[in-house]
Amino acid sequence: MGSNKMELASEHIDLDSDEESPLTLSQSAGAKQSFQFEASHTILPKSNTHVLRKLQYTALHSLYVVLFKAKINVLLPFGPLAVLLHYLTGRHGWVFFFSLLGITPLAERLGYATEQLACYTGNTVGGLLNATFGNATEMIISIYALKNGMIRVVQQSLLGSILSNMLLVLGCAFFTGGIVHYPKVQRFNQTAAIVSSGLLLMAVMGILFPAVLHFTHTEVHFGKSELALSRFSSCIMLVAYASYLFFQLKSHANLYDSVDEERENNGDDPDEEEVPEITMWEAIAWLTILTLWVSVLSGYLVDAIQGASDSWNMPVSFISVILLPIVGNAAEHASAIMFAMKDKLDITLGVAIGSSTQISMFVIPFCVVVGWIMGQPMDLNFQLFETATLFITVLVVAFMLQEGTSNYFKGVMLILCYLIVAASFFVHVDKSDDE
Repeated sequence: MGSNKMELASEHIDLDSDEESPLTLSQSAGAKQSFQFEASHTILPKSNTHVLRKLQYTALHSLYVVLFKAKINVLLPFGPLAVLLHYLTGRHGWVFFFSLLGITPLAERLGYATEQLACYTGNTVGGLLNATFGNATEMIISIYALKNGMIRVVQQSLLGSILSNMLLVLGCAFFTGGIVHYPKVQRFNQTAAIVSSGLLLMAVMGILFPAVLHFTHTEVHFGKSELALSRFSSCIMLVAYASYLFFQLKSHANLYDSVDEERENNGDDPDEEEVPEITMWEAIAWLTILTLWVSVLSGYLVDAIQGASDSWNMPVSFISVILLPIVGNAAEHASAIMFAMKDKLDITLGVAIGSSTQISMFVIPFCVVVGWIMGQPMDLNFQLFETATLFITVLVVAFMLQEGTSNYFKGVMLILCYLIVAASFFVHVDKSDDE
């Protein structure tokens, strides 16, 4: 019994010796805290210099990635050159040409910065960012032109942007994708394509009725009814676009993810490797800087349109419908072709058709509302020639998309259709100013 008690006591002593008493704990904690305080005191200057070096490195890395890495940035110096020419020579043709060249890389970099920011924000906010910044160039040019009362330039450049996205961008993407993946037939999400086609037809409907009302001379109050109808239709179109965003990003997001999920199940998911190259705040800063510079250049570009038309003997309608949108769509053009070559046609359609949907259902009605606020009579009467062109284009593209497959021949057809449209506007004289 005595020996058992002794063993228990020794075990108890051993357990106590393993566990530190509260006094020793507080002493050791105090010693650690004082040591850490002294250590931090001694290391503080080094850590500050390390942070500064790290900040300098990230800033330099960000500058390199955004301004120097992309080959298209070779065109960036043409922007300041256009501003110089404007003040030194006043030759509108050259100012317009160099402004076009200067804005092209900015449009592409805006698209890049938006993609980088979308990596941090997720799908919903990313979709809204793409809706705003993806067409920022067109919106800025349009608002500047509206300020100057150049309503026809606004209408024609936005119409041209839709035509360019649906025929040229999508056509080039289908063609390159079809050639790279020949003889395989590329597939895309049919449901998403049909929804987008429906929205585009709704946009045609919104633009068609004011034109029909004007040209049949059946307005209740001549000149006023057409404008009132345009403003009402614009508000309806904005509501429809907001509903579409909710449908696409929230309530029926699974319809848009179906093809991607199939690819993930097959083990083919290259998106996992894609990581952002710049931080979120850097992306926001670059978006702000690029948008400001685009807005500055847009002012010079819009001012030079009429002068460029006179010096080049080229119709203003051709410049507005064909040349301006090619610049504004530089980002969409590059990314749509790249994704088609990677066999990611759903993203290609999201870029090309999605951008056309944004312009027709968001940017055009938005410009009507902004014109209303500015006191400019911006309406949805795009004239008969332009409205007919848009209607036929939407029909052609809707037929191309209904199978849910693509090949190089569909791409060739779309590109050739765009060439016919471009030639039509080259010989088209806009009579609206004379009426």
